[in-house]
Amino acid sequence: MIDNEQVEEIILVLDDKLSKTVSVLKEEYASLRAGRANPHILDKINVDYYGAPTPIAQTASISVQEGRCLVISPWDASLLKGIEKALQTSNIGITPTNDGKVIRLAFPQLTEERRKELCKQVRKTGEDAKVAARNIRRDAMDSLKKLKNDKTLSEDEVAACEKDVEKYVSDCVAEIDAAVAAKEKEIMTV
Repeated sequence: MIDNEQVEEIILVLDDKLSKTVSVLKEEYASLRAGRANPHILDKINVDYYGAPTPIAQTASISVQEGRCLVISPWDASLLKGIEKALQTSNIGITPTNDGKVIRLAFPQLTEERRKELCKQVRKTGEDAKVAARNIRRDAMDSLKKLKNDKTLSEDEVAACEKDVEKYVSDCVAEIDAAVAAKEKEIMTV
């Protein structure tokens, strides 16, 4: 790697953006319903907690029961109806059951057709992440070309830096592919 502050900055920004791309993809996959009860499916659902929209995880304990059922126990019993309403208006596709103390979300078995549909969604999200990685690569390459045009770096130095950028991007794409494959395997496992 070339010892130049501007190049180091470009590489640091590249690495940071690629890491964020992969972490956003993994967060997206965590909230995707795959047949098993997963508390992360509730991450984006907010409940009205004394006038402030608050994530359910901050207002109740969430546990998995028998692999296919989420049990939500509010710390404040007055929130039970609010949590139930928030779950009904969300688009998770599961109807909550309220027994007066806790709310249960029973995850039904996925049909083969739904599994294939989810796999398509997983692949599309993975492809979107790869497009984001390629856009990040393009930005880094443009910055390197600007340094070359400003005569800050020689052509050989730019070529060496471009190889580093390509390595970072190919590592990111490999990580995205691994995440896609792992999520597809999880979905297709009956």
